[in-house]
Amino acid sequence: MGRMFIGDVAKKLGLNPRTIRYYEKIGLLPKAIRTGSGYRLYSSDTVYKLEFILKAKELGLKLEDIKEIMDIHNRGEVPCPCTTKFLNNKISEIDEKVNALSALKIKLTKLLKPTRSKTTQGTICPIIEK
Repeated sequence: MGRMFIGDVAKKLGLNPRTIRYYEKIGLLPKAIRTGSGYRLYSSDTVYKLEFILKAKELGLKLEDIKEIMDIHNRGEVPCPCTTKFLNNKISEIDEKVNALSALKIKLTKLLKPTRSKTTQGTICPIIEK
């Protein structure tokens, strides 16, 4: 695959061209080569890096984490220990969210148990105001 224009890369990966320009601006991607007319051209290596970024985002990694992984890789080092740390942190975040959602589910279930609460003057909804 030769060099691709930003619109072609965006279409291939289902991205907005602004997103690609932003990733370039924050250093996630190398600066694109420009045509004589100023159009951005991207190599297959850059497209591969974009695919990696998209996969990492699907796993819930933040752009700053992805950048750190990419920076380690760009220095010629293996970023797997760093990646493992970020993924373990993500698992911990998910566990916290699952616990919070479980507690909320219990609370909501209790609120929906039938009661004989009546709406009185100044009451909006006794179910929530229990």
